Amino acid sequence: MPAKSRAGQRAMSDVEAIGWLVGFDTTSAKPNKPLIDAVAAYLSAYGATIRLVPDETGDKANLFATFGPSEPGGIVLSGHSDVVPVDGQPWTSDPFAMAEREGRLYGRGTTDMKGFIGCVLALAPELGAASLTRPVHVVLSHDEEVGCIGVRSLIAMIGKELPRPAFAIVGEPTEMRVVNAHKGISQQRTMVLGRDGHSSRPADGVNAILFAAEYIRRIEAIVGALPREGVAGSFDPPGTTFNIGKIEGGAAVNIIARACEFRWEMRPTPDVDPAEVLARLDAFANDALVPRMRAVDAEAGITTTVDIAAPTLGPMPGSEAEAFALRLTGQNEPSTAPYVCEAGLFSEAGIPSIVCGPGSVSQAHQPDEFVSLDQIAACSAFLKRVLATVGA
Repeated sequence: MPAKSRAGQRAMSDVEAIGWLVGFDTTSAKPNKPLIDAVAAYLSAYGATIRLVPDETGDKANLFATFGPSEPGGIVLSGHSDVVPVDGQPWTSDPFAMAEREGRLYGRGTTDMKGFIGCVLALAPELGAASLTRPVHVVLSHDEEVGCIGVRSLIAMIGKELPRPAFAIVGEPTEMRVVNAHKGISQQRTMVLGRDGHSSRPADGVNAILFAAEYIRRIEAIVGALPREGVAGSFDPPGTTFNIGKIEGGAAVNIIARACEFRWEMRPTPDVDPAEVLARLDAFANDALVPRMRAVDAEAGITTTVDIAAPTLGPMPGSEAEAFALRLTGQNEPSTAPYVCEAGLFSEAGIPSIVCGPGSVSQAHQPDEFVSLDQIAACSAFLKRVLATVGA
């Protein structure tokens, strides 16, 4: 590996690159553009062709960097640049200054997912020096942690302004296991509007909290009856799950609650369409709840609005991405992941995708987030094998 780029830039090791990336505070609520610009300059110095896809504010951007020939059929190495907040977490060291202790790298994003990105950056000198037989694309996105939002605009350009790759490897933490299926997400807010009144005369009002409770019980019943076997059974936990994350309602203990709003989510498996679940809930509300509510007040009702949705990743028989990753990792069978990530969006766009990256999701989003040096070494070795398949 050359020590410096054609522009005299010093190459970074994987650990150095991870520490460099962690030093950028890219919490989702903040701009990621400083990191994207710095990475773009670094990769460009080793010969990558750079394309930035900014959001409407200009404060955030996706990166599409290409090594090798400008043609379809390349390999995408994809990761998100944003991280979750550290507010209120009891860190024992600065979360944005990576610390190495006892074979671990501590810092926000070391696992999710600047560890993978750092390994990719460390490979840049070799990518730039090789005569690649097919392109290798480095994709960095923004706002993955708040609904896989940013990468959508980049994916929409593939096949138009950007070359269509053969497949994508998304480096979310899987402990370097090849994952060919992950759950999706659908986040909603349900607003129940009733009628207030004196608590001593409950029949004169419509208690929004009580009707919200009936709706929530029906969520539990519908989701609980969804498949737990087959593809759904390969996940841990098996099947589709739901969570009521926040609920607010009522004004005082002696007033019939006029309004109640709750926010909730589903984590569907690839064999479940969340839109169908929502349609069944709407039918229940309109048939069983709303008529009772409007018998007292014609303005009463229940409305559910989807705030965020991202698709599942399902197994793709004969997928080049899966066969390629299993061969290079030496694994016999793929695994599944209970979380959602951008692989589902690539797959939805017709780009076969797998998930494979260093670290464990159990360390992600935690105080003192870390990735082990063993995992980083395994990731870097995997990426060198990727290079060996396309380098001449």
